[in-house]
Amino acid sequence: MKYAYYISCINESLSMEADTSMNLWKKDLGIELVPLESGTCCGGSNLDFTSPDQFLAINGRNIALAEKIGLDMITSCNTCLLGLRHAKHILDTQPEKKEMVNAIIREEGLEYTGKSEVKHLLWVLVDDYGLDKLAEKVTNPLTDLSFAPFYGCHILRPSPLMGGYDDPNRPHTLEDLVRRLGGNVVEYESKNKCCGFHTLLVAEDESVKLSGSALDEAITAGADFIVTPCPLCHMALDAYQKEALAKVQSGGKMRILHLSQIVGLALGYSEKALGLQKHVVV
Repeated sequence: MKYAYYISCINESLSMEADTSMNLWKKDLGIELVPLESGTCCGGSNLDFTSPDQFLAINGRNIALAEKIGLDMITSCNTCLLGLRHAKHILDTQPEKKEMVNAIIREEGLEYTGKSEVKHLLWVLVDDYGLDKLAEKVTNPLTDLSFAPFYGCHILRPSPLMGGYDDPNRPHTLEDLVRRLGGNVVEYESKNKCCGFHTLLVAEDESVKLSGSALDEAITAGADFIVTPCPLCHMALDAYQKEALAKVQSGGKMRILHLSQIVGLALGYSEKALGLQKHVVV
């Protein structure tokens, strides 16, 4: 199994442990990732509103880099997933936009054709690799641990852009993954809601209330960890946890894991190797 890996900005800077973890166990699963070193920022779910054509050009170029090496693209960031799939949808359905982008990127010897799929790491593990096969690789079943899955918005909505992969009202893929790794699942209301990250700079109170509600529910439900497939959700729930819990007048604390870290734990890697000590809440 071989993919072009889109390196998100957050994983290159503030959430490096997410990629460190994945790079530890990818060889155990026989997954080869080709980093798109010359890829650029997806625009962070903002550029498509402020400069739509520039948004299409940079993400059409990103996908064209994967197409040039004949591989599907994967990302481990929900917001990057949304941006790339949004751009792909427009370029695949509006020929004039596709030609506009190609007129720009031809100068680099690139061409957007639409042949490469854009997938999330979670989808690759569940569908391409397969949870039964993944369960066979588990050496450290997470039997005594309870996990509260937190999906975040951008891997679920808008559902048509995500290909209907998960029902945004009743998602199940994270739960399926946790159970196949031997862990226990904690159900709580906020698992498919927004973490508030993208409104932190303009509406901090409302933002931290959202993450605070999710944290409080997970604590009340008895989870040992929240696990999320999005590094931006991780930041909202981990780095801003003190403010978030204070905002909803909740005590306690909750450790937040990246998707790649829970897989690494089940495959026998230590917390230190997976970078759990680098989180704000440890």
